[in-house]
Amino acid sequence: MTESVTTSYLPAGLPVPQPESDGLSAPYWEGAKSDKLVVQRCRACGAWQWGPEWICHKCLSFDMGWEACEPVGRIYSWERSHHPVHAALKGHGAYISVLVELPHADNVRMVGNLLGDPMQVVTIGAEVEAVFEHHDGDIPYTLVQWRVK
Repeated sequence: MTESVTTSYLPAGLPVPQPESDGLSAPYWEGAKSDKLVVQRCRACGAWQWGPEWICHKCLSFDMGWEACEPVGRIYSWERSHHPVHAALKGHGAYISVLVELPHADNVRMVGNLLGDPMQVVTIGAEVEAVFEHHDGDIPYTLVQWRVK
């Protein structure tokens, strides 16, 4: 079961994530606002892909669409960061970044934060579920975070 939260895992002061000006990733961000994990899929050959592109990585078609998939996956790889990558993160380390493999989207992989104790033991292959973190402000947005099931 996925969860929707309005409390912030990350500190204030980070840049607000937004779709590119060309709109390519807008369906992903709109899906997240509705607590849906939306991934790009080719309408011509059915291949799933991440990150978003104008062209299919498999058949080179420009007929790309977006589909919701189960918001669950497996940890494929991970990293515990101790040094801030942005000034707003100073004093807020460590944190864990995970590469999540999505079995319901042909095992494409997506990067995100792993919620919970930043010093927790992380196991490759562990099952995770999406947590949709809503941010209300001048520019509302939703982050997709991950939590071990």
